[in-house]
Amino acid sequence: MRDLKGSSLTDRLATAAEAKAALLAKMKPKPTVTDPLFGEREAMRAAELKDVRAARAAEKAAAVQAAADAHAEVQAGVAAAEEAALAEKRGARKERKQLTKAEAQSKRDARYAARKAR
Repeated sequence: MRDLKGSSLTDRLATAAEAKAALLAKMKPKPTVTDPLFGEREAMRAAELKDVRAARAAEKAAAVQAAADAHAEVQAGVAAAEEAALAEKRGARKERKQLTKAEAQSKRDARYAARKAR
């Protein structure tokens, strides 16, 4: 701090005015610096956003396609299982029919043989 005892009134007023001017100069807004690439950066952001959206859309489409493929695979598995069950059922029915036919044939032959034996 300065020694204010030996100073005159005008010196103190001048010092106060200088201090006030320095404070006002600090508060003054500084001139802005404009970015020369401002417009280009906006275009680059727009292009990057477009690329990101396209990538996300492609990922989403791939996920939807994968889900559809998985669903179709499950449906094909279910259809194949139903077809196999139906084929097994048909095979069992054919086998029963053949056994019934063979039993009927053997009964007929037995009756014929019994008639012949009399």
